[in-house]
Amino acid sequence: MNEYQYNSRPNFWNMMTPVIKNLVIINVIMLIASYIIGDPMYKYLALFPFESPLYKPYQLITHLFMHGGFWHLFFNMYTLIIFGSILERVWGSKKFLLFYFVTGLGAALCHDLVLHFQIVAAQNAGNLSTAATIMSTPTVGASGAIYGVLLGYGMLYPNNVLQLIFPPVRLKAKWFVVIFGAIELVTGLTGMGGNVAHFAHLGGMLFGLVLILYWKKRDKLYRN
Repeated sequence: MNEYQYNSRPNFWNMMTPVIKNLVIINVIMLIASYIIGDPMYKYLALFPFESPLYKPYQLITHLFMHGGFWHLFFNMYTLIIFGSILERVWGSKKFLLFYFVTGLGAALCHDLVLHFQIVAAQNAGNLSTAATIMSTPTVGASGAIYGVLLGYGMLYPNNVLQLIFPPVRLKAKWFVVIFGAIELVTGLTGMGGNVAHFAHLGGMLFGLVLILYWKKRDKLYRN
């Protein structure tokens, strides 16, 4: 019998897989809590650079459940539901959850590593105020893990055609992933895109790629 059962009149909520459903619930609760509690939520649970006095190792995980506002949460969760549910059905809940956290943790490590070099460069140049600003700026969001999920979908279903809303074009999943990865790389290297953690997105894709290649080599991509 299939692991995922739907009633005769399925709705969007019932069609979500177990891990995806729980991730959405936790993220919504955390956003509501951040509205109620305010700054302390970000001070303790957002991710800070390794050099920051506010940095705690557990933030590598907790920042995945923190978001900057409704729309930040909405687009991340919407993407997770659309693509993550497919991966969870293929891999099963345990394997998908492992993939999600590996890509999320990898994204955080890559992001903080880049910030480390930026802080060192600023300090060596005598720009202590710039270094202090970087160290005091929190990072929140599941975007790194979401980009890992997109990478996973693109590798498992490279020729599936996706209809984009903006721009209104149709693309195979593999080109969708390549283009998004290229955009993140260019914007990250050029400093475009404001306060978006571009290298976290790339880190999520990188760790997702490594994990999928590892599973493929051991012939475990489609089985446990």
